[in-house]
Amino acid sequence: MIAGLALLFACASPTAEVAVQTEVNMTMTLTSSAFANGQSVPAKYSCVGMEVSPPLEWSGVPVGTKSFALIMDDPDAPMGTWIHWLLYNIPITAHGWPENTPRDAELVNGAMQGKNSGGGIGYGGPCPPSGTHRYFIKLYALDTMLNIGSGAKNDQLIKAMQGHILAQGELMGTFSK
Repeated sequence: MIAGLALLFACASPTAEVAVQTEVNMTMTLTSSAFANGQSVPAKYSCVGMEVSPPLEWSGVPVGTKSFALIMDDPDAPMGTWIHWLLYNIPITAHGWPENTPRDAELVNGAMQGKNSGGGIGYGGPCPPSGTHRYFIKLYALDTMLNIGSGAKNDQLIKAMQGHILAQGELMGTFSK
């Protein structure tokens, strides 16, 4: 089901940075009731607001999906792509994710959160030093539960997902202070 998976390594950020590029036969729809694709992320979800994670909904999940993984990043960061949120081993029963996810490494439903580029666990909201940045939330349908513990870094998550991506959905929002 996967046409290809490539890893792109970069050394510009203060933490190990890896971006995933996929060609998958299927796409999922990823939306938020807080903002539309390509629109501004409300301040509530940023460092100038409450910095809570936005609500998400998804559909179009392919047969064979065993879990989901989510990566939120800012490719416009001055020192390279900044990772804002890593969430993985999301149960297949989920059709969305609620607002204001606790910053716990392991969540009640079994999902796990990794480290963002600021070194913290869980969601870190948009906080560009200047200008308008783009924030990509990417959801992956996986054919397995990932065998990595909580607190993983982006490169560990990407490596664990390699060869297991069935479909992908993406939502992009912008933000400026």
